[in-house]
Amino acid sequence: VQLQASGGGLVQAGGSLRLSCAASGLTFSSYAMGWFRQAPGKEREFVAAIRWSGGSTYYADSLKGRFTISRDNAKNTVDLQMSSLKPDDTGVYYCAAASAWMIRRVEDYDYWGQGTQVTVSS
Repeated sequence: VQLQASGGGLVQAGGSLRLSCAASGLTFSSYAMGWFRQAPGKEREFVAAIRWSGGSTYYADSLKGRFTISRDNAKNTVDLQMSSLKPDDTGVYYCAAASAWMIRRVEDYDYWGQGTQVTVSS
């Protein structure tokens, strides 16, 4: 299984970025997909998740309204649209796949991508 995240980079505060994760080696439509992030010296934290059908989405409370998760089961991709970015959003962003019902914890996920760096300058 491979989860390849891309789209990270350096952006000024208030700007936007769109992350994408391409999945292979799994039955993509059978998995919930999530995004997590990890800032230096901090634990990995939940950002957003989407059920296999795309019908249900979940967000960290602090990010609602700024981030949008979506998926394309035909292309085996999951995207994270991030807007109104803040310096606190800086970190490595990881996509992950979960076969279980629970989707907010690191331990709920079966597979992880390598991460993509997002840096928001003030």
